[in-house]
Amino acid sequence: MGKGGKGLNTYSYQEVSKHDKWDDRWIIINNEVYNITNWARRHPGGSKVIGHYAGQDATDAFRAFHNDLDQVQKYLLPLHIGSVQKGEVNTNFSLEKDFRNLRETAENMGLFKPSYTFFFVHLAHIIAMEVMAYLTLYYFGTGWIPFLVSVCLYATVQSQVGWLQHDFGHLSVFKASWLDHLFHFLTIGCIKGASPSWWNHMHYQHHAKPNVMGKDPDVRVDQLFVVGEKMPIEVAKSNKSAMPYNQQHKYFFFIGPPLLFPVYFQFMLFRHIFTRRLWKDFIVVMAFYVKFFYLYTSMLGLGWCLVYYEIMRVLESHWFTWVSQSNHIPMDIDRDTAEPWIRLQMKATCDIEKSFFNDWFTGHLNFQIEHHLFPTMPRHNLYKIQPLVQSLCKKHGIPYQMKTLSQSFIDIVKSLKHSGELWEAALHAHHVS
Repeated sequence: MGKGGKGLNTYSYQEVSKHDKWDDRWIIINNEVYNITNWARRHPGGSKVIGHYAGQDATDAFRAFHNDLDQVQKYLLPLHIGSVQKGEVNTNFSLEKDFRNLRETAENMGLFKPSYTFFFVHLAHIIAMEVMAYLTLYYFGTGWIPFLVSVCLYATVQSQVGWLQHDFGHLSVFKASWLDHLFHFLTIGCIKGASPSWWNHMHYQHHAKPNVMGKDPDVRVDQLFVVGEKMPIEVAKSNKSAMPYNQQHKYFFFIGPPLLFPVYFQFMLFRHIFTRRLWKDFIVVMAFYVKFFYLYTSMLGLGWCLVYYEIMRVLESHWFTWVSQSNHIPMDIDRDTAEPWIRLQMKATCDIEKSFFNDWFTGHLNFQIEHHLFPTMPRHNLYKIQPLVQSLCKKHGIPYQMKTLSQSFIDIVKSLKHSGELWEAALHAHHVS
């Protein structure tokens, strides 16, 4: 097998699909075959993201994640080992063609061009609220009312900067990716106190294979919860059940939203930093903590400063958990079946109705479908592509779900209850057999 276009072979889809192991990984992009086995470890987005498509056609995923295709092509050239055989039947050809035409339409409409005014105003309102959180205590004292007002303002800052760093992390704000990376470091690190590399590692996997068991870290939750239709049965048959999952829709309120940020995320992001020796991440995270404790300890004392911090994290955790899970947990959760990009994303996501409040409260992730299909599209343009996505789904018979905000929250609990009941039934059947 040659490289760089010399002495190349042709392969069937079936042959490529066999190369899906950790030490033997091929992918297809635009009907060309690439051996990414050794290079995956150097992949800027992480080895797992690209590795999740080993043995599969990654064309639309590749296009979704990369803005500068010319820059990426020079990395692909040495990995090129051949082409897909001519005459190979692609059963999803019509759908994939229409989706790629839709992306071209979006590009021609200028929907991938950001509004710098939008992002400047959004950053400004975050900074203003952080200043107000501090000044509330500084001018009005540390009584209960100023304390609670301040902590609510700070929790709002944390939630809103979470949505803003998400924009920078997806390279959807600036034309130059280095600027997105810089602002991502500043927002998620200095303002939020989290590791940008940890976020990239987790979130890109989620986008690559949303709701795919074993690949999406967001559904790697079986130590505490079972979700979807397949996981409850697998866990019941494994005899490793550690939780009363039939009650998970109840204990979710106590160990889900309240603890995700204050406990799990704090532990995971520091573990990620130290195990990988990410000292730049450590510096920006510590910049947040130095700033926070320097400003607030002088007014509250160390003890109440820690109470303030924990209340803020619990409020932020509630906000993030209910919003982020409303679009995914009630949807299909399954093993990887190599679905084409648009079907994969549509099975795993739903939308929430547009309103000024919903847009602000969710960071425009009420347009979760459109965001997952086009992750580098600036969020203020997602509503513009929505009608075209709906039309494409209707043409190909793909369900498109849209809910109210309240119904999306209710569906989280309902889906947890349903999955818990499936686990209970499967556990009983397994014991009887």
